Amino acid sequence: MSAAISAAEKVDGFTRKSVRKAQRQKRSQGSSQFRSQGSPVELSPLPQLKDATFNEQQDLFCQKLQQCCVLFDFMDSVSDLKSKEIKRATLNELVEYVSTNRGVIVESAYADIVKMISSNIFRTLPPSDNPDFDPEEDEPTLEASWPHIQLVYEFFLRFLESPDFQPSIAKRYIDQRFVQQLLELFDSEDPRERDFLKTVLHRIYGKFLGLRAFIRKQINNIFLRFIYETEHFNGVAELLEILGSIINGFALPLKAEHKQFLMKVLIPMHTAKGLALFHAQLAYCVVQFLEKDTTLTEPVIRGLLKFWPKTCSQKEVMFLGEIEEILDVIEPTQFKKIEEPLFKQISKSVSSSHFQVAERALYFWNNEYILSLIEENIDKILPIMFGSLYKISKEHWNPTIVALVYNVLKTLMEMNGKLFDELTSSYKAERQREKKESEGFLSAALVEKGGLGYSQRSCFLLSFFLLHSGKQDLSLILL
Repeated sequence: MSAAISAAEKVDGFTRKSVRKAQRQKRSQGSSQFRSQGSPVELSPLPQLKDATFNEQQDLFCQKLQQCCVLFDFMDSVSDLKSKEIKRATLNELVEYVSTNRGVIVESAYADIVKMISSNIFRTLPPSDNPDFDPEEDEPTLEASWPHIQLVYEFFLRFLESPDFQPSIAKRYIDQRFVQQLLELFDSEDPRERDFLKTVLHRIYGKFLGLRAFIRKQINNIFLRFIYETEHFNGVAELLEILGSIINGFALPLKAEHKQFLMKVLIPMHTAKGLALFHAQLAYCVVQFLEKDTTLTEPVIRGLLKFWPKTCSQKEVMFLGEIEEILDVIEPTQFKKIEEPLFKQISKSVSSSHFQVAERALYFWNNEYILSLIEENIDKILPIMFGSLYKISKEHWNPTIVALVYNVLKTLMEMNGKLFDELTSSYKAERQREKKESEGFLSAALVEKGGLGYSQRSCFLLSFFLLHSGKQDLSLILL
């Protein structure tokens, strides 16, 4: 079987992937949570916090936190059932306790709280069960110990959001090392965990001013490794979502480091193979920067044009969507700086044989603000677009695209009828000149090869080839 797979892999990439998927036995759950602790630990239920006196509650609270530091193997579904249930019930009780009571998060409890959280969530993530994991097609491996981890995250959030929470005390325990370990967890395959992490990190960023620069720097490093080394990180979308909020809060004028992050990190991220998984969040971050500082528009658009997809239609559709988002917030003065290179690319996209690419580019003319920008600069944009649009109206295979092009041509004609007529005349004259030139080469070719000795079909084929391929390829026919 392995030999057969090897042969298939060499011949057909699609076969290679389908064979691997057919052979792979999927596991819906995995766990990095369990670490051997020697002999099994059996938990005993502690008294309820609500039944304890006020003086007893604080000691009991810390005892329960310490009890919840014990970890269990969730890959073994029948082991330690009683202890697992005791811990689950205790975690639920702790969540309710810090949510409904005031004055329970005292200074002496911070160390035990952070220790319990760290013991449960910080672990080395296991390698993926599927080395060819495709987030768009494959089901993620879920964390088997989620019944406990979820409650720990719930407790962590209630702790951070409590009116009693004091960052000045917590910063002794929630430090750079803690944040570094938290960021590493964003590579978890389990989307439920990444969603909690997103909220937790956002709260930490808001409450710990001294950690903000460090958090931004570490996210920057994660993205650089993702772009230039690993090409894989499960939590890119979630980190970008956090960044969208962070960018929105940047003070003006923007610092040089923020501008550098935009141009050196966010723009190159558009080259990633898995762009579809996080493009919406990435585009939002880019637009947030441009709303903060309009002078960044030109370098951003030129950066996108530099990385424009050449062979992936799906990515090109995404790029076009992002360009429209940018044009929605662009200043007219900035538009003039990029109109020529931008509409040269839009002209190419409109001419794409892939109808979704052409359709997405033509939809620009449904945007009222973009239409107003085009009208103000019609003398420069119409000559760039006219040839492609006119050719498509006559030759495109998709009738929907042809109909859209007719509407666009009508709109452009209404903007500047005189220029439209001039371009129409010059375009037709150029086509006539090319046609006569091709016919001249056809006649010369027939004479050289004996002219009348050619069959009618041969003449037709030669004429067709010359008209569609150009005179430079004449030698291919005549050999």
